[in-house]
Amino acid sequence: MEEVKLMKGNEAIAHAAIRYGADGYFGYPITPQSEVLETLAELRPWETTGMVVLQAESEVAAINMVYGGAATGRAVMTSSSSPGVSLKQEGISYLAASELPALILNVMRGGPGLGTIQPSQADYFQATKGGGHGDYHLIVLAPSTVQEMADFVGLGFDLAFKYRTPAMILADGIVGQMMEKVVLPEQRPRRTEEELRAQCPWAACGRGDRDHRNVVTSLELQSDKMERNNERFQKTYRAIEANEVRYQEYFTDDAEYLIVAFGSVARICLKAIEDARAKGVKVGMLRPITLWPFPTAEIARLAKQVKGILTVELNAGQMIEDVRLSVEGTVPVHHFGRMGGMIPNPGEVLEALSACFTDLKF
Repeated sequence: MEEVKLMKGNEAIAHAAIRYGADGYFGYPITPQSEVLETLAELRPWETTGMVVLQAESEVAAINMVYGGAATGRAVMTSSSSPGVSLKQEGISYLAASELPALILNVMRGGPGLGTIQPSQADYFQATKGGGHGDYHLIVLAPSTVQEMADFVGLGFDLAFKYRTPAMILADGIVGQMMEKVVLPEQRPRRTEEELRAQCPWAACGRGDRDHRNVVTSLELQSDKMERNNERFQKTYRAIEANEVRYQEYFTDDAEYLIVAFGSVARICLKAIEDARAKGVKVGMLRPITLWPFPTAEIARLAKQVKGILTVELNAGQMIEDVRLSVEGTVPVHHFGRMGGMIPNPGEVLEALSACFTDLKF
């Protein structure tokens, strides 16, 4: 029988991490994601599954604890919100360069700076373009429901281990804080030492012949070797782009105008689309689920049938750059966004559509 619970998105993350069989969580409280750590502390998984849960002294300490755990092949994760993730960027870059799997949750709030504690989607650039230094990517999953918050824990870990690269769940504060029914996954057993060594032969286990120990590092002082490292990273990223694009389409079969939105904003846009269609205006939507890899080909395909595209985001216009690159100027692409924690309603989305495309009347 399915186990259905009513909980916040942040709480769903904590429950799903335990049920995935995660080995460790290292974090630091910051609004609006503090319930992840609070829920883990309340559930006390170290007594049931052996999962380590530790509140670090800072965000910097937390991401470096993740680095250490990931280097041993363990399934480890952290969570934070926008300015906290900024502090983690050096460690995230180290994880990517060391080819280590890890899961990072960012429940976005308004910025820049300390900003507000209200919802935002303004960390899109930071997540999808590599917020740290160097040529690297994160796998970025954008949930729009509490159910997806739970589901993306297992998916994020599985993808991180498949490609030996960090994965990020990029949620906005609305999804983190809202409550919905969620079906929790079945409890997975944690991996045995034998299973871990078989799955992660690259891991630093701290034992064995001194001449055959694995060394995990992101440092390479010889330029030719560092170039080969980067070439290997890029090969991995091309494989991810080829195999792991995820998205959903709504009312696109006959759409004359297209909305592109992710996270909680996609839910608002879906209501706007229903209202538009009730008035005889054929609007559809594509919701990227993976923000990286981005559904470039799918948007390019839809661009061939529509008269224009509107991106709707809780920011000043970030995802619009990827949408414009996807369509290569074949159709006009406009942006509508709110900032600072302000959330649009469906009527504002329709007003933006009619303002951008003057042939539309609502």
